[in-house]
Amino acid sequence: MHSMTQDRPLIVGGVDSHADAHHVAALDQRGGLLGTASFPTTTPGYAQALDWLSGFGEIDAIAVESTGSYAAALVRYLREHDVRVVEVNQPHAHTRRRVGKSDPIDAEMAARLFQAGKAKAIPKQTNGIVEAIRLLRVARNSAVKSRTAALVQVRDLIITAPQELRDQLSHRKTLRGKATVCARFRPSLSELRSPSQAAKFALRSLAQRIESLDREITALDRELEQLVATAAPRTIQLLGISTGHASQLLVTAGQNIDRLHGESSFAMLCGASPIPASSGKTTRHRLNYGGDRQANRALHLIAVCRLRYCERTRAYAKRRTAEGKTQREIMRCLKRYIAREVYNILRTDLADTPHPRPAIATTIMCGTPGFGVTRKPT
Repeated sequence: MHSMTQDRPLIVGGVDSHADAHHVAALDQRGGLLGTASFPTTTPGYAQALDWLSGFGEIDAIAVESTGSYAAALVRYLREHDVRVVEVNQPHAHTRRRVGKSDPIDAEMAARLFQAGKAKAIPKQTNGIVEAIRLLRVARNSAVKSRTAALVQVRDLIITAPQELRDQLSHRKTLRGKATVCARFRPSLSELRSPSQAAKFALRSLAQRIESLDREITALDRELEQLVATAAPRTIQLLGISTGHASQLLVTAGQNIDRLHGESSFAMLCGASPIPASSGKTTRHRLNYGGDRQANRALHLIAVCRLRYCERTRAYAKRRTAEGKTQREIMRCLKRYIAREVYNILRTDLADTPHPRPAIATTIMCGTPGFGVTRKPT
């Protein structure tokens, strides 16, 4: 006759993640602390952590902090081994004041948040095409910021350059035109003590950096256009949604968009959900200042494009204005409607995207123009 004492107890794990080591805590079903340990952030370290937790019993779930940064590799490893993973935020400040702050305590608190029902979020899937899009976007955004900084430095150096050099560049009216001329300078290396030759050398260096970044951005745009067209072919056909906007909304939603409860959750994630701001006889909603602000910016630019080119959107704005709504309130409503439309189309697109095959746990992985511009109707 089977005895209940022969069953393996259910264990809940908690992880406080860091760059070099993850601290893991194990709790039993009644919330008793079974132990804490630290493991390196390597594939053998992940295996040791999983074996350590399994030694206490059957793993119900593991609550992990920083699933999108320090613990991203750990989450991929756990999913490859069919372990349930949930995402938790940092412990509340009140908890830290009561019990203190340390890595083992944070790991324990992560597990307790799951047992209390306060940690239910499913981490993003980071082994598919959406993760590839995110990585290329990071590189592109960095290149754009560097190019902007270089252009600003070219402008500032021209302002303080010797007058003869300023006169030479005065026939070009735009900053990009001046940078093109600067890239062709031939300063005398033997006369760099002269401010004029030093200015030429510095301006040529910055201008050539800008040209290199232009080529880098163009290459990234080309690859991003192909990836986004593969991941979201229906989404980029919507009015006002460019490759840049679609890629941002894909990254915000994640490959496993089904982790969201519905279009309202997606709107909240994008900071486009209405927040009640009523008091007394006044009934109104205000803007949501939370969520992913880059996704909110994408929705805003889509709404601006549609207000200019979509007759239906312009009629809606005119009707709401007659009802007494302000421009900010109308934009909030439009972003909410766009979030609903985008969510439903993204779900269809991602459902048709081939599911990424899990990697082998023991394998160590080594290391177009118009992007972000709203598309006019054809």
